[in-house]
Amino acid sequence: MTATVHYEDKIAVLTLGDNENRFSPDWIDRVNAQLDTIEQEAQGLITVGSGKFYSNGLDLEWLMANGDRGEWYVGRVQELFARILTFPLPTVAAVNGHAFGAGAMLAIAHDFRIMRADRGYYCFPEVDIDIPFTPGMAALIQAKLGPQAAVTAMTTGHRFSGQDALAAGLVDATATEVELVADAATKLTPILGKNPATLAAIKNTMYAAVTTALR
Repeated sequence: MTATVHYEDKIAVLTLGDNENRFSPDWIDRVNAQLDTIEQEAQGLITVGSGKFYSNGLDLEWLMANGDRGEWYVGRVQELFARILTFPLPTVAAVNGHAFGAGAMLAIAHDFRIMRADRGYYCFPEVDIDIPFTPGMAALIQAKLGPQAAVTAMTTGHRFSGQDALAAGLVDATATEVELVADAATKLTPILGKNPATLAAIKNTMYAAVTTALR
């Protein structure tokens, strides 16, 4: 299953898929198409995975088979990060399971993050798989984490449980699997209805250096 959307009142819940939700080019196309509609129809955005995974990030199998398109592919991934980072609606990542690499970056690009308390890891494994962060990826993570938390996350490959992630500032709260999306909606409800153009302008100013590095 690819990315799908349902609505809970004025909040769009974008389900990233029902597998590892890796960022294939087709998956990115589908997510962007859903975001186009959400921008017009919703007042808030929640993203969530299904089962064990929020997202395992880059589609390394596709990348290995299409090495000559690597720069194009990474550019498309980073453009998605920039889009979520500056999205004109309030956003929450409901991290239902494993969020690794680019999947963890997608989550951190949201305004807020709520992670399942009892299962799943939040991890930037780049140091262990010999894939250095691009300047844009590093800028994104460092814009959202305190300096020491960024050192731990980026240089050790540490797998953060829900409670670890909360203590490090990777997420804003934890919840049970059953309550995850409901708690994300509760987080958004008081801040719905902001002017999208104003909100987008504020985010673009806040993260100007990050989006420049990503794009």
